[in-house]
Amino acid sequence: MSKIRFGTKSVKLPGTPVARVILGSALVFLGLLGFLPILGFWMIPLGLVILSVDIALIRRFRRRAEIKIGRKWKGQDNGHSADTKAPSANLDQVK
Repeated sequence: MSKIRFGTKSVKLPGTPVARVILGSALVFLGLLGFLPILGFWMIPLGLVILSVDIALIRRFRRRAEIKIGRKWKGQDNGHSADTKAPSANLDQVK
């Protein structure tokens, strides 16, 4: 059975790929109707996460987004950590 982890929590998904694709597609489609009562735009990202279990293109997009969000969360928005930046030259000591 497939699971999706959100931090320390995990959520079980349907066992068959067909059921996951139908569930994910339904959430994305109904999320596009989020302006209607009861439905919401929150359904789109949830559907994409469920689809990312079986569809490689969406999985790559999700992984890139996770990396980007993780770097911004840690304050590394330019893609480099503070430890790996090249040291700046001190012009007073250069002869």
